[in-house]
Amino acid sequence: MINDVLKDAAHRMHKSVEAFANELRKLRTGRAHTSLLDHITVEYYGSEVPLSQVANCSVEDARTLLVNPWEKAMVPVVEKAIINSDLGLMPATAGTVIRVPLPPLTEERRKDLVRVVRGEAEQARVAIRNVRRDAMSTVKELQKEKEISEDEERHAEQEIQKLTDRHIADAERVLEEKEHELLEF
Repeated sequence: MINDVLKDAAHRMHKSVEAFANELRKLRTGRAHTSLLDHITVEYYGSEVPLSQVANCSVEDARTLLVNPWEKAMVPVVEKAIINSDLGLMPATAGTVIRVPLPPLTEERRKDLVRVVRGEAEQARVAIRNVRRDAMSTVKELQKEKEISEDEERHAEQEIQKLTDRHIADAERVLEEKEHELLEF
């Protein structure tokens, strides 16, 4: 019974860290990376599909992404989707290939992005602590209903705290990597 609570808590905490890392992938740094375009959707025969399903995305050089739509008719649609995204990018079309240059980040913009990243990290920590709270209340309920002893309750609470500490440390590590990447020139 306690093992189920611990497994569930570990799974939910891991999902929180993963969600945080995925959010950070959307933030643009000075370096080109195809994951930057992952959340862009394109109108394709009446339905919205991810850009990766209608085009091949690759890195041309450190500051340029290359988007190669599989159908020639999709070139203007893909270009418009990139322009309308929240990334502030201006693609340049050359025939059937779309080049997306990434402008270098200013020092002020880098500091703003670090602030945003820290806010996201705090949200991840709060999510992890909420999972801990839920798990702790479940363990307390089990003890109240006499399904587990007080010693088992104490031991379970210690294990939940260890899980919490480990997942918060994972989130901190992801935060440090992104901050380093953002502040790198």
